[in-house]
Amino acid sequence: MTPEDREIAEQKTAEARKKRRPGYYRKARRKARRMGLAFESDEHAAQLLEERGIDILRDDVSMLDGGDEGDKPLAGKGAGALGQQDAANMTINDAERLAEVHAIQRELVRRRRLRLGLLLLRLLFFVALPTFVVGWFYYTQATDLYETKAEFVIQKSENTGTLGLGGLLAGTGFANASDSIVVQGYLTSREAMERLDAEEGYRAHFEQDFIDRLHRLPEGASFEAAYKIYKKYVKVGFDPTEGVIRLEVVAADPETSQRFAEALIKYAEERVDHLSQRVREDQMEGSMQVYAQAEQAMLDAQQRVLELQKERGVLSAEAEIASQMSIVNALEIQLEAKRMSLAELLDNPQPNQVRVDALMREIRRSEDRVKELRAQLTETTDNSLSLAEVSAELKIAETNLATRQVMLQEALQQLEAARIEANRQVRYLSMGVIPIAPDVPTYPRKLENTLLAFVVFMGIYILISLTVSILREQISV
Repeated sequence: MTPEDREIAEQKTAEARKKRRPGYYRKARRKARRMGLAFESDEHAAQLLEERGIDILRDDVSMLDGGDEGDKPLAGKGAGALGQQDAANMTINDAERLAEVHAIQRELVRRRRLRLGLLLLRLLFFVALPTFVVGWFYYTQATDLYETKAEFVIQKSENTGTLGLGGLLAGTGFANASDSIVVQGYLTSREAMERLDAEEGYRAHFEQDFIDRLHRLPEGASFEAAYKIYKKYVKVGFDPTEGVIRLEVVAADPETSQRFAEALIKYAEERVDHLSQRVREDQMEGSMQVYAQAEQAMLDAQQRVLELQKERGVLSAEAEIASQMSIVNALEIQLEAKRMSLAELLDNPQPNQVRVDALMREIRRSEDRVKELRAQLTETTDNSLSLAEVSAELKIAETNLATRQVMLQEALQQLEAARIEANRQVRYLSMGVIPIAPDVPTYPRKLENTLLAFVVFMGIYILISLTVSILREQISV
């Protein structure tokens, strides 16, 4: 046997050993019987055939197959008979052996071509054809979609002198992260979609006939189906490091996508105002109540002073007392002068009795008047109160009025401080990128989607092929 023949025989033996299955051994037994080989078992028969370089899987019987010595294994024959058969088989000439080798090679080539053809056919059917269908749809049938982008941030007025952690984060994106997250959740919610549909006709836009079936919303579809379309074509992203909210709105025409984006930004601004309005109202409500109470108390105190002035007939207790005391002082001065004149008259040896009596009567009247005036200052009668009591009442009322006025000023200052603080809490939406309608369609991305479909189908095919191969190997063991 030439080295080339030996190499081919070893190659066939290796392939046969890899494919040892119950059917393989049955074929080996039948071929060994036809050749008249003595074997003890199916495995022994396969081993004998492999040692002689015979392809067990081939159904035809070549000239290497000797005569048939029976259907049963010749396990009982001796070594002499086996040697004679081997000697007879060795008489085969080289030409026949070479022809057999070429036939085996042609069979191997045919099988390889057949397997390659089947592989290409499977790839064509399971990978190429679905990829072609996807590409045909995106290039010829898919509706052009336009995407409008916008960026905005939520800001609020803060005191630059704020201390603590809040002051450190005031200028960063974390300061209004909670408000931004709330706005992001609102824009992707069913509430925003329902309002957009009611005001701008979102569902009617995607129910139009020119939109392809894959992207079109069926007429009379449920709210959940429309909401799935909304979540697919309205994307809201929030960057916590920068505090920027990015909005992307997709529609079937550029003007509509811009209109939807502007409407959603308006909704977001209203929601931001609503969030800050509650804070402002809470801060202003207490201060306004305190101011209103202080103002009412001041008015009541002022009304009490006015009522006392009307009731007592006294505009100013101090002025009345000063007027009364001036009269008393003038009477006392006159009284003292009359007493001096009376003393001078009485110092005469023979005073004029008429003048003395007149002076004494004048002095008595002046003293009575002084007593009466002093009594009005301190004594209370059934008809009127004393000026001292009236002064005390007025002074208490005026002191209360002054206190209420001070309290009203303090309440006003607190109200102004609360108003300033409320203004600092105002959130407002600041646009970074204004929504502008694109002039070329953004979707579909035809080449990218086709390549992605190819990768997906190829991955599915490889996964299924590996699974089938593993299962076949496990079953055949």
